[in-house]
Amino acid sequence: MPELRQEPITGNWVIIATERNKRPSDFPARHEERNGGTCPFCKGNEKLTPPEITAYREPGTHPDEPGWWIRVVPNKFPALDNNSADLAIRHNFYTGMNGTGAHEVIVESPEHDQSLEQHDPAQMREIFWAWRDRHRALMARAPIRYVQIFKNEGAIAGASLEHPHSQVIATPLIPTVIENELEGAKSFFVDRGTCPYCEMIAHEEAVGDRLIAGNKQFVAFCPYASRFPFEITILPRRHLADFSGLDDSMLEDLSVIVKVTMQKLTASLSRPPYNLTLHTAPAGFTEAPYYHWRLEILPRLTIMAGFEWGTGIYINPTSPESAAKYLRETAI
Repeated sequence: MPELRQEPITGNWVIIATERNKRPSDFPARHEERNGGTCPFCKGNEKLTPPEITAYREPGTHPDEPGWWIRVVPNKFPALDNNSADLAIRHNFYTGMNGTGAHEVIVESPEHDQSLEQHDPAQMREIFWAWRDRHRALMARAPIRYVQIFKNEGAIAGASLEHPHSQVIATPLIPTVIENELEGAKSFFVDRGTCPYCEMIAHEEAVGDRLIAGNKQFVAFCPYASRFPFEITILPRRHLADFSGLDDSMLEDLSVIVKVTMQKLTASLSRPPYNLTLHTAPAGFTEAPYYHWRLEILPRLTIMAGFEWGTGIYINPTSPESAAKYLRETAI
């Protein structure tokens, strides 16, 4: 059974994923499974995964068979699972509790070699539709308080399979990162009377030197205090704290701006490894007037070293202004 443990000084939570239980010999250089192996996410190999949770599929086709274009399955080695309803918090100097939650995989296409920016607009829209559907479904399940959706692309970014997929982990607690964002945004709101993310969008569009792309409902830019080279934030123009609140027209525009942004990034940097993460409001904060959901795209071009780990201060060798200019000017 996985376990959640809290570091007593910072309050950060850690998942001890006992289902994986790796030994020293299990930590070789990270690699992706390539075409030479049998990919469990490819069409025709549906029986190699746990039974599907849901799928977008052709009429008349059956679960765990071909005919799908988006498929959601439980993670075979979950970081958290729903096998225990015991949420009792244990205090014995240290704080911990059972790792109750959910861990799912969203298989984004039946095609093995289809990277995110290569999908047609309709498939991109379906991917984010699946994100929204799973977010809504899991947030409605007790005792879930936060749903993290993310995509790892490339072995350096944590992907063990190259087949296009994203992941969903639902937790019974609010992660420290999100708690800190909420506290900072609320403090700004109390001091200034406005949402900091709404002001950020207005400022970035007025200045312009960190902008990458935009459309009617979204804007993409390199954040002012970028931690990593070519880090990108995508924010909705409309004030919306909860990702589950996207309507269909927003899903359409989101798929367009993500496709354009990823095309520029991959063309500029020759398909770099990256992490794509969703930040959204947890349970109890979905109507917060000071918080916006957003996407973060984090290319893995540098390695965190001793200074970063020791101080929490990142060293970024590329200014966001230079990165944004380069991306803006990249033809796609």
